[in-house]
Amino acid sequence: MGKRKMKLSAESRVMFVEKYLNKESGLNQVAKEAGVAIGTIKNWCTIYENEGPTGLLAAKTNKCYSKELKLEAVLDYLNGTDSLRTVAKRYKLRSRTQLLDWIKRYNTHGDFKSESGGSKVSQTKKFSLEERVEMVLYCIANNYDYSETAVKYQVKYTNLYNWVKRYEEKGKAGLEDRRGQRKAKQESRTPEEEAQIRIAQLEEQVKYQQMEIDLLKKK
Repeated sequence: MGKRKMKLSAESRVMFVEKYLNKESGLNQVAKEAGVAIGTIKNWCTIYENEGPTGLLAAKTNKCYSKELKLEAVLDYLNGTDSLRTVAKRYKLRSRTQLLDWIKRYNTHGDFKSESGGSKVSQTKKFSLEERVEMVLYCIANNYDYSETAVKYQVKYTNLYNWVKRYEEKGKAGLEDRRGQRKAKQESRTPEEEAQIRIAQLEEQVKYQQMEIDLLKKK
């Protein structure tokens, strides 16, 4: 049975956000009670911190951002090490999805002169084995965030997804480009590769816990 569909009032959104920020309930529990995804609660928290309780009111009009601000935010993310959510919060955006959309447009057009069209990732671009390993480990370390990783490395989502699965099954050997070659039995991933995956997962858990602690300290 899927999650129940319901429209929450602004008061209810504020209540759930404050319940989480005041550490009355954990993120998973609050999301379950609200009947929404965990990411939605995180977005509400960002809006609440940037705009206060009134920010959770339904927006009557879409907020406009200058092309200069869009470019600054995009380059901040692409040239830095912060997550989408962190950069979105820095520029007081309502969600990381908004920043993700800007990055897709930037990767497509190189600027914001054209505001239409989706993300076009080169179909012919080839990645070295080392580059594939790097993006796979980045994706795993960031809680399997395929969308963010695909944008960051300008790779097709489906390719990235397949590489992650192959890496988890066969290790580094699973990422070798064997097109045009006879099929050969690939070795299973090594203990070192198993450790790399586990370390990446643990680093993500620690990072997520620290984000929750920092969020509570600001309250």
